[in-house]
Amino acid sequence: MRGGSCRVTRGAHIYKMAAQEVRLCGLLLQEHFGEVVEKVGTHLLRTGAQTLRGLSYECNTPLDLVKKSLCVLVQHGLCVFAGRRKGPGSVVEYLASCEKVLRILRYPRYIYTAKTLYGDTGELIVEEVLQRGHMTMSHAVRTVADRLTHNMEEGRSMEYSEVVSAFSRLVETHFLQRCPPVAEVGTTPSTTEGPGGPALQAAAPTLAESHPDRYTLPHVNLTGRGKRRRSSEDSDGESRVGKKAKMDPGASEPSGDDGIYWQVNFDRFHQHFRDQAIVSAVASKLDPTSSEIVRTMLRMSEVTTTATAACTQPLSANEIFRAFPPSYSISRPVLEQYLSLLVDDPMEFVGKSGDSGGGMYVVNLHKALASLARATLESVVQERFGSRSARIFRLLLRKRHLEQKQVEDFAMIPAKEAKDMLYTLLSENLVQLQEIPKTPDHAPSRTFYLYTANPLPTARLLLQHCYKTVANLIERRLYETKESKRLLEKSQRIEAILASLQATGAEPSQLTEVEEMITAPERQQLQALRHHVNKLDSSENQVDETIFLLESYINSTKSPR
Repeated sequence: MRGGSCRVTRGAHIYKMAAQEVRLCGLLLQEHFGEVVEKVGTHLLRTGAQTLRGLSYECNTPLDLVKKSLCVLVQHGLCVFAGRRKGPGSVVEYLASCEKVLRILRYPRYIYTAKTLYGDTGELIVEEVLQRGHMTMSHAVRTVADRLTHNMEEGRSMEYSEVVSAFSRLVETHFLQRCPPVAEVGTTPSTTEGPGGPALQAAAPTLAESHPDRYTLPHVNLTGRGKRRRSSEDSDGESRVGKKAKMDPGASEPSGDDGIYWQVNFDRFHQHFRDQAIVSAVASKLDPTSSEIVRTMLRMSEVTTTATAACTQPLSANEIFRAFPPSYSISRPVLEQYLSLLVDDPMEFVGKSGDSGGGMYVVNLHKALASLARATLESVVQERFGSRSARIFRLLLRKRHLEQKQVEDFAMIPAKEAKDMLYTLLSENLVQLQEIPKTPDHAPSRTFYLYTANPLPTARLLLQHCYKTVANLIERRLYETKESKRLLEKSQRIEAILASLQATGAEPSQLTEVEEMITAPERQQLQALRHHVNKLDSSENQVDETIFLLESYINSTKSPR
């Protein structure tokens, strides 16, 4: 009975944890794609693989809307499809990925990283590709060139060649990659109604598992400059221009890359975030020169190291010295001393794998992630329960198993306080209690009770708390904006009027008269609302940094070492 009840409790806990992820995914889908896509996507996440007709029936949604929702999810890589079995007559099933939906939370960070590395052009390229799911290179280049031209001074425009150059650098560093090609279907599929859904007479289309040309740029015929969007007072004229732009988004001549679509390589961005976290940790623990050595090693192997690798490719001291930034101007013997210091450091971020070429060195990625995750867990315990509880938690992480009396002695904390802190940590599932009986009857007087802290389950628990926190932050932000919806719409209308007047060269008195349409109390309310929303946005980004670190650590434990 005891074991059975434990299994039920554990199952309920796992279900509760999964419910937090699905709740966050639902909020992200609703905010970015609307209620119908959220309904279909959330149902797929809860139930697993579903057929088109089964989705329509269980979601109580018209078939046409379900098709459009699935198109949106597939377009953005949030849902995959496959035949239930191979060969003709197979039913296509759709499966949504919770992990991929949660990436939406990190979109601002992807865009900011592209801006940091490749400027405004790289930022807009990544933003456009994320917004549309996938794009051809020619379409992305034209769209970004037009946007950059629109923000330039009158008479200036952005060359297509500059945008092509930024796009090429993103592909060369693997931040963008080709979408996997879809296998051709031999015959046109015709549906026949069946109990499980529409059965296809032709084989279901499948995505290629590996495509060697994912980082190969096509030869694109693009010459010209970006076009400036003209503002017109005639709304009918604007709609005609908009329709024309939709019908003919690019130039009339073919670009040579039809059917070759590009998507964001999220694993490469995550690899960059991981490298940045490792470099920051080394800088805070040692000094800037040590962090620059680690940064150089990571940069030299960033393209050759896979996302799941336990360590980087071995690099000799000679190679590191040649690639080291000349601005630091350190000699070869000093570099070797720094490398020896990094190898001997208890963090073990850098390891030595050989002696050829002055010594072969690697960055231990998995050990670094484990060290960063442990530091995060210790920080959370300290913030929630105080420095003494953090001391006990840190002690259990290092010593593995300790009795209560040993905890009191090692941590140098009075018995009553240590007992209360241990029970508090135990009730929060941050530490575990292990029973080791001396006799088969499990008598308390003849049983050792050992406290232990396991970082992996603790990281999983904290990750679920982070999901819940972000979901609460999003709900609060949506509530704040909904409550002030009328005021926000009024502010947007007035800003649009002001922009139109400024474009036509209106007099200052007219502009002042329009600005005064918002009263002083309304202006204060708007400022307070923007302040609250900015704080909520900032909190979401900060929690997402913790989520990324914990997810990376958990994934590293699954990878073969």
